[in-house]
Amino acid sequence: MNGFPWSAFVPNLVWAAAAAFAVMLVTFAVAVRAGVHRIVDVAWGIGFTAVAGVTFALSTGEGDLVRRLLMTSLTAVWGLRLAVHIGRRGRGHGEDPRYEAMLAKAPGSRNAYALRMVYLLQGALVWLVSLPVQAAQYVPGPPSALAWAGTALWAVGIGFEAVGDAQLARFRADPANRGRIMDRGLWSWTRHPNYFGDFCVWWGQFLLACGSPGAALVSVVSPVVMSLLLTRGSGKRLLERHMADRPGYAEYRARTSGFFPRPPRPRGPGQA
Repeated sequence: MNGFPWSAFVPNLVWAAAAAFAVMLVTFAVAVRAGVHRIVDVAWGIGFTAVAGVTFALSTGEGDLVRRLLMTSLTAVWGLRLAVHIGRRGRGHGEDPRYEAMLAKAPGSRNAYALRMVYLLQGALVWLVSLPVQAAQYVPGPPSALAWAGTALWAVGIGFEAVGDAQLARFRADPANRGRIMDRGLWSWTRHPNYFGDFCVWWGQFLLACGSPGAALVSVVSPVVMSLLLTRGSGKRLLERHMADRPGYAEYRARTSGFFPRPPRPRGPGQA
């Protein structure tokens, strides 16, 4: 399709999978030694960065250099920022309640169950979601207006993620806010600025990969899967279920968009 080098791209899929699973297996070994499986969340962004780096090396002489450099750089910036943020947030804490609840139901060895249900599953997801990262680097033509629009959308997304995470970290660091709902800054426009940002990042990366029909066809599964995970899977739905009983959350939910940003509705009578 439109000159897309399938014969070079297909072996890349294998090497990309190897990179993703290698990151997860190394992380598993570190987590078992530390006795805390929440470390796997740090590996999520690192896995994408590894896939981007391997693909950049393998696509030499196949794809356009500017598009390859752009996609690799955007992926590394997003992945490493996320890894550093999650690592700092989890420092000094014990096991994540999500993993604790999951591993409490493990039939047999908790570590073996974690390997199957967390690490290998996340490795497979990294490989699947990274398809635009892989395909874009094999597109022979230079970035088009659509690719630059995707880059702009990516920038909006990482802005929402970084600013939202920083605002939440500052809010939580103030003891006066203990037990309160974060409803300031971007969090007054959407209940999930970080998830909305992730949504923009992956649709932006998809547009950057749309340099040929073949690359677009391979890549479209990624933003669709991420959109479902963020809105109906392990993202928004699970977090809101966890927050539902928090004092003030019902009022916050009533006045704040659930995903796409918009100005907050006025507070009701009696709301501070």
